[in-house]
Parts: sequence; structure tokens; C-alpha cells
Amino acid sequence: MWMLYAFLSAVLAAATAIFGKIGVKGVDSTLATTLRAVVMTLFLLPVAFFAGSFSKLTGEFLGSKVFGFIVLSAIAGALSWIFYFLALQSGTASGVSAIDRLSIVLVIIFAALFLGEALTVKTALGALLITAGAVLIAFK
Repeated sequence: MWMLYAFLSAVLAAATAIFGKIGVKGVDSTLATTLRAVVMTLFLLPVAFFAGSFSKLTGEFLGSKVFGFIVLSAIAGALSWIFYFLALQSGTASGVSAIDRLSIVLVIIFAALFLGEALTVKTALGALLITAGAVLIAFK
């Protein structure tokens, strides 16, 4: 199932790039990111409520290291979207998206450094191909 979810995530990320490119025209990128976050919150609150996720919210969780990393992830994500929308204002959607997807290469490196995930020859070759593809797309 994880591959289906990952593919759906990729399809929706592509839609996000197209919608974002159209929507950020003539709008401050920080405002666009803020509006996006508000809409996401309004969408996700009922989803979490109906899924019963709030019943798992305890004081122990809120004070945990896990919660702290979720907060750091949210801040990193918000900053990422601010820069993404800034880039979309002057770059092509395909170029910006290609460079943005270099995050895959960075995740491979960070996962090896900080999570102890294996960095195999196959993974390194894949990362090099992703990098080459991003450069070819971004610099037509």
C-alpha cells in the first residue's frame, strides 16, 4: 500500500505545483504560503476528528521528543513552501519542481547520516541520475 500512497502523493504534489504556479502570480509568496496553511488546517481538522486521531492526543505526547520533531518538521515545511512559492513566481513550474525534487537526494544523504540507513551503490546511482535529471530539466 505504501507505493500506492507514495504515487498518489506524487500526483497531488504535481497538481500542487501547477495550482501554485497559477495562484502565486501577483501574490506575496509568504501570504500565499499562509493561505495554503490555513486551508490545509481547515481541511485536516475534520479529517483528524472523524478519524479519531484527537483521542490519541495526550499530555505525554505533547511533551515528548516526537512532538518536538513534528514541530520542527512543520517549520521546515513552512519555510520550504515559502521558498517554493518564491521560486514559482519567477521560474517555470517544471524547473522549480525539478530542483525541488533534489530533496530526494538530500533525504538519501541525511537518512544515511542521521538515521543510519544504508547508502548502497544502487541508491547512490539513483541519486546521481535524479540530480542529472533535475539539472537537465531546470537548465533547458
